[in-house]
Amino acid sequence: MSTQADANHAVVRAYCDAWQKGDAAAIFALYHDDITLHYFGRSPLAGDHVGKPAAVSVLAKVQQMTNRKLLAIRGTMAGDDYASVISDERWERDGRTMDLTRVLLYKIRDGKLFECWIYDEDQRAVDEFWA
Repeated sequence: MSTQADANHAVVRAYCDAWQKGDAAAIFALYHDDITLHYFGRSPLAGDHVGKPAAVSVLAKVQQMTNRKLLAIRGTMAGDDYASVISDERWERDGRTMDLTRVLLYKIRDGKLFECWIYDEDQRAVDEFWA
């Protein structure tokens, strides 16, 4: 593994450690000021959320809509350009529960999470859950 890949892996591992501890301040400290979150699908949250305030805002909406809980980090990978996290989550809303696996693909810049593409195991189920 290259030095850059090692550095990228350290960033996503720090993110995962903070997420597992529920340490929002540590998570947001790892966000680049110009972070962009890309949510796919047709839900009200779909689209690009650009900048740290927008990212924090959409994540707060996700939490509010789903009571999102991290169940497990299945794995992490990193290369020179990107790093990824595979997570299992549980969402709850209006008496419904959904467990899903997600792949979070990150571009890292200046030692921070700069861009994230969120790939859900079943996008249609996610869209319906958020509708």
